[in-house]
Amino acid sequence: MEPAFIGLVVIIALALIFDFINGFHDTANAIATSVATKVLTPGQAILLAAVMNVVGALTGTAVAKTVSKDIVSQDFATLELTAAALISAISWNLFTWWKGLPSSSSHALIFSLVGAGVAAGGWGAIIPKGVNKTLTGLLTSPVLGFLVPILLMFLLSWLVLRWMRPRIVTRTFRWAQIGSAAFMAFSHGGNDAQKTMGIMTFALSAYFGTQFDTVPLWVILSAAAAMGLGTSVGGWRIIKTMGFKVVDLKPVDGFVAETSAALIIETASRLGIPVSTTHTISTSIMGVGTTKGFRKVKWQVAGKIVTAWVFTVPTCIALGWAVHKAMLLIGG
Repeated sequence: MEPAFIGLVVIIALALIFDFINGFHDTANAIATSVATKVLTPGQAILLAAVMNVVGALTGTAVAKTVSKDIVSQDFATLELTAAALISAISWNLFTWWKGLPSSSSHALIFSLVGAGVAAGGWGAIIPKGVNKTLTGLLTSPVLGFLVPILLMFLLSWLVLRWMRPRIVTRTFRWAQIGSAAFMAFSHGGNDAQKTMGIMTFALSAYFGTQFDTVPLWVILSAAAAMGLGTSVGGWRIIKTMGFKVVDLKPVDGFVAETSAALIIETASRLGIPVSTTHTISTSIMGVGTTKGFRKVKWQVAGKIVTAWVFTVPTCIALGWAVHKAMLLIGG
């Protein structure tokens, strides 16, 4: 087999490894609140998240096209660039998982791609349209994630909760939260798995030397399967941070946080905007917490989460750049 084809196979394998890691790294996004409120057992929650992640991953390719066509110019697309981006993103994901920090796998991948692109061709290799779209999602999704659940909680309180006894509220929203957890996992698969589809399509474009306008079916299916498998493994370090250390949750709180986050993520997916499910559900949990009073939110833990977000973009740009330069030096 020719070296270039072997390189393509290795990159596809790396992409699927990233997707698998993304699955267990971001499992907490979909199931932490359900586990914390004891609506679902950990095993039930992981199974639900795994199935719905796969289903969500099969529902569109708008985000995948943004990643494959609108971040780095096709003129600079190489297998080495793609490999550097994946190695950088995987390294950051594993580091933040080890530390128990819910950082963004999505932005780790995209800004690793930016860093590798800059190493390959300078800033002229970067397409501002796609990067701006990603930055828009980076900035707006956490803000909306914080505000939407506050509005939804007040709306629920005004329409329903004030008329119901606390015991009935808990019983009703225990069932409702199963649906919101499924919706959250579905939206996660619909946005996050597409980034892996996008990087795989970018690698195919680099190998064949031509832009792929559609995402091949085998790419869609393999990315969906890898994310589902990763989700089934679970990410207990991050689940503990998300579900138990930010704010004490009840079923109605989990329902509001998950529904709000899922609506924001699903809307972004349809618009082709790569957003962070981690950012969105984290701020949704904080938003729900503030409706109980600012003291109910453990802001010190929230601050550590925000710190991980802030460092993801520059760190992954630098990592992507460094890995690409190192690959060039090693390759001669």
